[in-house]
Amino acid sequence: MGSNEADKPLRRIGASFEQLAAVAKQQQQQPAMAAGDFSRACSNVSVLFGCLGIAFKFAEMDYVAKVNDLLEASKMISTLPSMVELDIQKGNVRQAGSHTRNLLRVKRGIDMVKVLFEQILVTEGNSLKDAASKAYAQVFAPHHGWAIRKAVGAGMYALPSKSQLLKKLNEDENSARAQMQSFVRSSGPVILYVEDLFTSKNLGLDW
Repeated sequence: MGSNEADKPLRRIGASFEQLAAVAKQQQQQPAMAAGDFSRACSNVSVLFGCLGIAFKFAEMDYVAKVNDLLEASKMISTLPSMVELDIQKGNVRQAGSHTRNLLRVKRGIDMVKVLFEQILVTEGNSLKDAASKAYAQVFAPHHGWAIRKAVGAGMYALPSKSQLLKKLNEDENSARAQMQSFVRSSGPVILYVEDLFTSKNLGLDW
């Protein structure tokens, strides 16, 4: 395998989220994060769901579709606050397919990967089952019905091992640890930015 950045998705993800974090940390009340930059950074994360196998197939399909919607919308709507404000004006914030609803779902996907990486970093051994189960339980499970939760639980037994995942991502143990730590650090402010955007508009997060 080559060693350039195109072969190393964790590095693409890390670099794009570092840029978003810089915007999210700006001191002004609500910095206007570019919708295109956000959507492109989130699209880089799609490969991770694909690497996790059948347990997260539902998440991969849902996440990719919603990121693609935001990417398409970003051609016409320049910032995330503007995107949310337009849906508020149209009265369709919570309607299936609205950009705001899709933004909330994409935020959850980023949150899931952040928690997964946090768990991988503190879990010994070669199994991903505990890390992935905890990440799913914390982020996705509260919003899923019994049937989906049961299917995900069954799929956890088909997860790749940690070494298999790192091979797919073209990283070794040390380089992967550094990249995962970088994502945890940079995704936190981005997740908080989106959550603040919702709460500042009194939209709530648990829907």
